[in-house]
Amino acid sequence: MVNKRNILFIDSVHSILEERLTSKGFLCIDGTKMSRDEIQRELHDSFGIIIRARFTLDEEFLSIAKNLKFIARSGSGLENIDQVYCKERNIKLFNSPEGNKNAVAEHALGMLLSLMNKLTQANQQVKEGIWDREGNRGEELDGKTIGIIGYGNNGSAFAKKLRGFDVKILVYDKYKTGFGDHFVQECTLQAIFQQADIVSFHIPLNKETKYFANELFFNSFNKPIRLLNLSRGKIVNTKDLVLGLKQKKLIGACLDVLEFETKSFESFFEQHLPEEFQYLINSENVLLSPHVGGWTIESYFKLSNVLADKILVWDEQNLEKH
Repeated sequence: MVNKRNILFIDSVHSILEERLTSKGFLCIDGTKMSRDEIQRELHDSFGIIIRARFTLDEEFLSIAKNLKFIARSGSGLENIDQVYCKERNIKLFNSPEGNKNAVAEHALGMLLSLMNKLTQANQQVKEGIWDREGNRGEELDGKTIGIIGYGNNGSAFAKKLRGFDVKILVYDKYKTGFGDHFVQECTLQAIFQQADIVSFHIPLNKETKYFANELFFNSFNKPIRLLNLSRGKIVNTKDLVLGLKQKKLIGACLDVLEFETKSFESFFEQHLPEEFQYLINSENVLLSPHVGGWTIESYFKLSNVLADKILVWDEQNLEKH
């Protein structure tokens, strides 16, 4: 007899999720080492799917899963899931942006302070026997105006981290209003163009936001800016970013995500990378990290624990329907 409560784990996540689901009677299937074909054969009997970013779950992939009731993504973005098809099938989608918002916020602040104080460059020089104090003179964050684009979990967490600094925070969110307070000023995109010294992206990737940061965007600022992107790589057009850096429209950039990322992060350097990427890695005013902004020891646990909370509450509420 087929167990109608099978949960297929396509990606590795913290063990707390399997432990909590198992304790409530679900049968958790380890598909983390299965091929795509093996995964699809297993999908026939799957009640739920746990994924990060290993496969794109499109209509063709999901059509086999006749008993599928939910998909849970460890992380925030759902762009690798066909959301329209899932809505048609009444497949519930879960994500866990609450689980890594603090990690993203701390990473953003760390990258920004490191860039402004030239810490990466200074560290490398000292290790090479170079003692250059003047060449590593930093710039203070206090007194700057920071524009945050997107005020969801990550954007609001970043704003919270900035409260220890004497900065002005402007926030633009196309889909939210009424969130301004004594520390955060709700504003238009035009206000950010006019006032910002630093701009940080915290928005999802979709048709509206792909290449949001392009040549027109960079040319719209009244003064040179520093750019932070800890959302999705394709929000920033890298070619236009490099042009902006060369033209001094940007003072520098902190990029935890890159336009050239593949579904498998580990194979990033196996692909042909354009000359724009070579410019970034050779630039002293560009700080890069390998999409680890939300990837701390603590967030690894929280991402799965939050998913467990959501799945189990939903299951309890819909038990009779299942």
